[in-house]
Amino acid sequence: MKPIGPLMWEHRLIEKMLSFFEGATKKITEQNKVDPLFIDTAVDFIRTYADRTHHGKEEDILFRDLVKKQLSQKHARIMEELVEEHTYARNKVGMLVDAKERYLKGENTSREVVALLKELARFYPIHIEKEDKHFFYPCMDYFTKEEQDRMLQEFFELDRKMIHEKYRAVVDRIEAQSVLDS
Repeated sequence: MKPIGPLMWEHRLIEKMLSFFEGATKKITEQNKVDPLFIDTAVDFIRTYADRTHHGKEEDILFRDLVKKQLSQKHARIMEELVEEHTYARNKVGMLVDAKERYLKGENTSREVVALLKELARFYPIHIEKEDKHFFYPCMDYFTKEEQDRMLQEFFELDRKMIHEKYRAVVDRIEAQSVLDS
């Protein structure tokens, strides 16, 4: 298996999660109410799965190894664009968290939340298509079979560590809250 296999499988799950954004935006618009639990779930999914796990594989492993290669100008440019797009998505998710927090404090940010969910649902499929159709396959030609196998092993190791990191953070948050409540 090539390292792009898991990346593309992850894209399918990201797309599936994004498909729920339309229903959420419709409900928010109809009720003029934000569902903080949906926003928290969506943000957790994007930050943990799409960004830390998936983009982590891309930026910290694939791109790290690609910069050591003599990339064509086209592939170097696309890789720069992808990194910028990851930053763009992180910023939009941060804005979504901010809008939800202001909503919880009494500000009506329903329209802002809807706009941000729609923007993320619009952005990610374009980004994913660029990776799947214009970047991943040709970039595998820069690597030997052994290099691809090592990269794939690093991907699996990142996945293994990620679940522990996520739930260690959950426990740390609960612990911090219980200290505050004491």
